Amino acid sequence: MGRLEAACGRAVADAAEAVIASLSSGGTVFFCGNGGSAADAQHLAAELAGRYFLDRPGLAAVALSTNSSSLTAIGNDFGFDQVFSRQLESLGAPGDVLFAITTSGTSANVLRAIETAHVQGMIVIGMTGARGRRFAALCDHALVTPSDVTPRIQEGHIVMGHTVCELVERALFAGSGVNRANAAAARRPRATAKAKASGRRRAR
Repeated sequence: MGRLEAACGRAVADAAEAVIASLSSGGTVFFCGNGGSAADAQHLAAELAGRYFLDRPGLAAVALSTNSSSLTAIGNDFGFDQVFSRQLESLGAPGDVLFAITTSGTSANVLRAIETAHVQGMIVIGMTGARGRRFAALCDHALVTPSDVTPRIQEGHIVMGHTVCELVERALFAGSGVNRANAAAARRPRATAKAKASGRRRAR
């Protein structure tokens, strides 16, 4: 744990600041990954959409691995490397955040999602392991577990992901407690995000 904190503490704080800025301005946080990383994507999206520690309004967070109809249709019609990127084309908007998770740094569909996220004007937070340095260089913020052992990498990812969730909750809701004013403020960004995405689609 100490090694992870020393290696990634600053990067985790920077990633949390990016998420806070996005959510505060009406953005959505997307997560994607395969296998165990898909489970982490769902887990972390649920922490934001539901709650981590605090009883507070839900935050806009989506795991791109959860819609089986989208995954199978896109995989069948376009190829498995597009199962995340194709969804981002329709759901993502400038200022949104993508958590791209791959322990190896070589997952083709996650790399494709990063490309699409950048085209969409999104911020990309990458989560990988020691062998994923090239992948990390493609991201705006990289959370790199200092290990090349898959289980240890995944354990590092969930620790860092939980830390981001806690920092986000503290920044947006801690202090005076969650009251009606806070709840109203947290709901407004959703409407803003929908309008923003709608406007972007009309402009195409």
